[in-house]
Amino acid sequence: MEVALKRPVRAPQQRFIIDDASKVGEARRAAHTLANFEFDADTASNVAIVATELANNLFRHAGGGELLIQVLGQDDDAVVELLAVDKGPGMQDVARCMQDGYSTHGTAGTGLGAINRLADEFDLYSRVDEGTVVMARFGNTERVRHGAVSVALEGELDCGDGWHLESTDHHRLLMMVDGLGHGTFAAEAANAGLEAAAMAPDSTPQELMVRAHALMSRTRGGAGACASLAGNRLSYCGIGNISGHVISPGKSQGLVSHNGTLGLGQLRRSQQFEYQVEPGALLIMHSDGISARWDLKNRADLIGRHPAIIAALLYRDHGRGRDDASIVVLRT
Repeated sequence: MEVALKRPVRAPQQRFIIDDASKVGEARRAAHTLANFEFDADTASNVAIVATELANNLFRHAGGGELLIQVLGQDDDAVVELLAVDKGPGMQDVARCMQDGYSTHGTAGTGLGAINRLADEFDLYSRVDEGTVVMARFGNTERVRHGAVSVALEGELDCGDGWHLESTDHHRLLMMVDGLGHGTFAAEAANAGLEAAAMAPDSTPQELMVRAHALMSRTRGGAGACASLAGNRLSYCGIGNISGHVISPGKSQGLVSHNGTLGLGQLRRSQQFEYQVEPGALLIMHSDGISARWDLKNRADLIGRHPAIIAALLYRDHGRGRDDASIVVLRT
């Protein structure tokens, strides 16, 4: 018996490679269209202005980069997020660059200051010779305190990775699934597995892995992992090559997953592991489209930043570029 979806599949994150002046207008139109579905006309107009400023900055000052646009949350908690990501020259003095009238290219110099004023939430991270990440969010940002990047392999319309987050005042459940391969059939596998969390968010991670295995049995299968956070207790269960880590200053702990493929054959092992986490630590989960060869434990300058900045930077610096790539960052 087929089970009806509890809710629509998450809309894919839109990715614009800003390497030409014409791409600025393309990104602006996409951001305005998306915001029109969520907000009033004035807010949608502000989203379009910010998208234009961010894209122009990427093209004029960074030598190109990516503008990522997505909706996080639902209904009254919906948030439209813009992430500008580049590997340009970076900023020597971020505070000065935020001031109106400051420009390095002979323009009016109102871009970053205007973005900060128009957005409901703003953060920026930059290092000289490494590049810059800028986040601008619109909507009820207090309810969306996580960061995520989830993009398809270049040339594909559908992302074969997916993630689902359930959040209450006392409990958060994060599940990620990577369908085998990429493209439409991989996306179908990932969405089937994620429906386990959407249907039964109060289940344990181990129970959800077993349910996902059954739901993915008519698909090509994939890897998956689920984390449940309640206070300082983290429960985790993973099958396959989803990477999970808990990061705090000076400490990095990998989360244990078992070998296997969800949806194929018998699920031989789905053991759940329990961890203690420090207040303010980061839970980071990502697919194998992002290399696991990163280390944040000694990056105090980055650990304290907004989770969206952290997710975007790890995607920028460690994305493999040959597969779908997804990463989600939660602060405990």
